[in-house]
Amino acid sequence: MEENHHHHHHHRNEQNNGAKLIRKKWQEYQGVRNWDGLLDPLDDNLRREILRYGGFADAAYKSFDFDPSSPSYATCKFPKRAFLENSGLPGTGYRVTRNLRATSGIKLPRWLDRAPSWVATRSSWIGYVAVCQDKEEIARLGRRDVVISFRGTATCLEWLENLRATLSHLPCQTSGSDCDGPDGCGPMVESGFLSLYTSGTDLNPSLQQMVRNEIGRLLQSYGDEPLSLTITGHSLGAALATLAAYDIKTHFNRAPLVTVISFGGPRVGNRSFRCRLEKQGTKVLRIVNSDDVITKVPGFVFEDCHASRPDEFHVAGLPSWIRRQVEDSSPSWVYAEVGRELRLSSRDSPYVNGFNFATCHDLKTYLHLIDGFVSSKCPFRATASKMLGKHARSENLARV
Repeated sequence: MEENHHHHHHHRNEQNNGAKLIRKKWQEYQGVRNWDGLLDPLDDNLRREILRYGGFADAAYKSFDFDPSSPSYATCKFPKRAFLENSGLPGTGYRVTRNLRATSGIKLPRWLDRAPSWVATRSSWIGYVAVCQDKEEIARLGRRDVVISFRGTATCLEWLENLRATLSHLPCQTSGSDCDGPDGCGPMVESGFLSLYTSGTDLNPSLQQMVRNEIGRLLQSYGDEPLSLTITGHSLGAALATLAAYDIKTHFNRAPLVTVISFGGPRVGNRSFRCRLEKQGTKVLRIVNSDDVITKVPGFVFEDCHASRPDEFHVAGLPSWIRRQVEDSSPSWVYAEVGRELRLSSRDSPYVNGFNFATCHDLKTYLHLIDGFVSSKCPFRATASKMLGKHARSENLARV
């Protein structure tokens, strides 16, 4: 009994020490030095922070109504005040301040006329903004943290937006930057993601507008104290997180340190986009599973079109632009990876069985691999928890 008590006490001390370290070095954990010396081997405090933000990304899935037959389909199932508790995140010290919606800007293809009504859901809940309000947690973190979390793809129209793998020009405040390519081409990003971020209707403001309004409001409220902005997301959410970070840093002169922690994200933009992102000081940590095909493609396009929902539409009916990858070889059209990468592999875990497309991309797989990762030389620690419960498998297969 004595020994057990001692062990528990030791563990608490370890956590306290970790807490002190985060408070003193929070900017390093947020990437101010590009996570140098923290990734390989993976620093334990950074692991805890990545898993903490992974929980915020997971909550965006847990709270979304995925059921097309439900009257609240494509909306958030929980009220703001009880949102995090209901999404499996009690006691975070954060409070949700804003729900975010994204509107699909795509012109509906004619073949969708015959589709069920859920296919044509134009605007849906895409994530939330939460602010750390708990004094103890603010003290532990060394600053007040604002989280923006985005979920992955759920509705049919978003799914189509994701397949528009061509690059679109970003509207530029400053042209002629030394980031631009030899052909004078400015920053370009994948057009489906840009469309989801910037499209709005008379009734629905764009996601971009909602993010700007809420971040503007929070900067006014808390701008005089130490503040961090952490944007997280999985899959499509990872792409939106990168765009939102770029937009916030471009739009606000006094933006705090902006950090993206992304899981299983596709490629988003060209070299000029990457260069500007780096120049503006946005820090991106991309967590990638080597066995996850989504991370290798721009905008989710690959040969067999889309493997996760073959029964929901006839692939043959899709327009040719979906299948056409960008083959233009001019340098401005080449997708470039952004930020620092933490590379994991499903093969390292004794608990991940089989290598189907969905499991390798699943957020739970990512969180499990981070929990276990030690270093590139010793990829999996024995104390890693078995997070891959069977209960979650079937519903997760449909989520990209």
